Order: sequence, then structure tokens, then C-alpha cells
Amino acid sequence: MRKFGMYAKFTSKPGDREALAAILLEAAAAAETVKECELYIVNLSESEPDVLWVTEVWSNAEAHAASLKDEATRATIQRAMPLIAGVEPIPLVPLGGKGLAFGAMDA
Repeated sequence: MRKFGMYAKFTSKPGDREALAAILLEAAAAAETVKECELYIVNLSESEPDVLWVTEVWSNAEAHAASLKDEATRATIQRAMPLIAGVEPIPLVPLGGKGLAFGAMDA
């Protein structure tokens, strides 16, 4: 199976970026225990004051989809929703690079 990646652009409501960042960082900490989540990085935009980017890599698309059904993940999403003005997901197929382990089945 090939890996699944995503860039997700989160636009917070004005003044809520720091609170949204805190929730996304909590999600990143929770992902530490999820074997299928290989990368979850929260980034601040330097040019857009209400924007955060999340960079994710999962062992496969099914693992990502399953994570969104997890009860704790759903609770985190519900806490974040009032702070979010918009989300733009950009799905990706990771090919390789520093920091990612690829096996014979990943290509």
C-alpha cells in the first residue's frame, strides 16, 4: 500500500489562531501513539495572520480515514470547530525523502 499525505490549511477566525494552534498541537501529541501516523506537524504561516498548516503522513489512506472516526479525535475536532473559518485539504502521495521510511510495498 502506498502512503497517504496531506497539507491542510486551517484559517482561524480572527484572533483565534493561537487557540486553534494549541488544539492542533494536542492532536499532534495524541498522534505520537498512533503507529500509522508517521508525521504530524503544525506550522504557522508567516504571511497570513489567521492561517496554520498541518503536514501529515500516514501509512495509508485507510489509516487516516480510521483516525477521523476515533472518539477522541472527533472530540478534538468538535473543540476546534468554533475557532475555524475554513479548511483547505490538499491530499498527497508521499514518494520519499529525509525522515520517511519506505518499504518495498510503499512505492
